[in-house]
Amino acid sequence: MRVRSSIPARRPIILLLLLALFPGTAPAPPTPDPAWVWPVDGPREVTSPFRAPAHDYGPGHRGLDMSAPVGAVVHAPADGIVAFRGVVVDRPLLTIDHGDGIVTTLEPVDSTLTPGAPVTRGEEIGTVANGGHSPDDQLHLGVRYNDVYVNPMLMFGDVPRAILLPCCAASSAISSHDRSSVFTHEGGRVGRSL
Repeated sequence: MRVRSSIPARRPIILLLLLALFPGTAPAPPTPDPAWVWPVDGPREVTSPFRAPAHDYGPGHRGLDMSAPVGAVVHAPADGIVAFRGVVVDRPLLTIDHGDGIVTTLEPVDSTLTPGAPVTRGEEIGTVANGGHSPDDQLHLGVRYNDVYVNPMLMFGDVPRAILLPCCAASSAISSHDRSSVFTHEGGRVGRSL
């Protein structure tokens, strides 16, 4: 009697498990037109940048923190509808639904707005408060696109294109057509150019 393997029957289950454990990257949000306005007046000083987690429950920073003194006026970065205002743990939050799957959360923010209230780009929506995970004199801004956190700087038009440069000085001038050049550092081979 021949015993059949159950592996072919398990392939769909294995595939679904792999897709659940290793999802693809989230699509980038649409570029807003016009670009969003910075939520606080003064220089743009990011004190803690966005750091995407490797997976849904991994460590990271799902937003950015910016310098903003307690009591500073907070402006709506774009048009939207207030989705939530309240305190979560020790943080006064304000969440705005901008439509098309884009939602922002600002914290700590004291506001008198109520859920359902429309806001316009640049409108005063509250003031920087105390509380939350950031030190005093900072405002946290998180942006979700279709329930996935994305880099808020994408919405301000401020994410420069990454340009990869060699880590070390090249031993000789390299022609853009010479794709076999080798970069060296202190006499040792470092890598090969494209």
